[in-house]
Amino acid sequence: MSRRRIGFWYRLAAAIAKPPLTVLLKRDWRGAEHIPADGGFITAVNHNSHIDPLAYAHFQYNTGRVPRFLAKHGLFTKGFIGAVMRGTGQIPVYRESTDALSAYRAAIEAVERGECVAFYPEGTLTRDPDQWPMTAKTGVARVALQTRCPVLPVAQWGANLLLPPYARKPHLLPRKTHHVLVGPPVDLARFYDEEITPELLREATEVIMAAITELLSELRGEPVPETVYDHRRARAEQRHDAAEEGLK
Repeated sequence: MSRRRIGFWYRLAAAIAKPPLTVLLKRDWRGAEHIPADGGFITAVNHNSHIDPLAYAHFQYNTGRVPRFLAKHGLFTKGFIGAVMRGTGQIPVYRESTDALSAYRAAIEAVERGECVAFYPEGTLTRDPDQWPMTAKTGVARVALQTRCPVLPVAQWGANLLLPPYARKPHLLPRKTHHVLVGPPVDLARFYDEEITPELLREATEVIMAAITELLSELRGEPVPETVYDHRRARAEQRHDAAEEGLK
């Protein structure tokens, strides 16, 4: 299938966003050769700053294959931002509603039309104290297995140094570098002829996240953590510890 045209709204968004991003962030972008010239595919990207979607979109825009992000549906109703989200073809995610599955259907349709869908598999900013990828949701694996499209793991680092997770003010100086490293497609072939069960989706998701974490390890020059941070488990343990402390 042919690649999707960038279009007016994406060019307008790029004209607005690229100048400040270029001023704020130096660039170390590698692995663009893995981005397919044509056909549908998925990028699976780690998430550690509120501004890294813009920084990552800048990278991929420059490859000529613009991404369609899955984003909170509330963003699509906010004036000019909503108009840009709709105009650029981003995919609204309706959490905990009867429309929750519509995002995955839209993602599958986009891939089958030959477009790129960009997933943040963690679903939110990482809660890992050291900003490694944490346990992920299985939506990326579901779309990947149903379409059998290439899934490119992507690691990014540096936007989080400009604006750390949940920080209110950016750290402008010294000027930070946005590092992006795209890997070759993740081999998911062993899952293709299996029944798609929750267990299979979790296993496939873990394979995708492991590839992202390996790339991030290369970017950071640090070893991969021995265990993956599980936010739900950590929160349950905190509640348990607080309850025990209250009994003393």
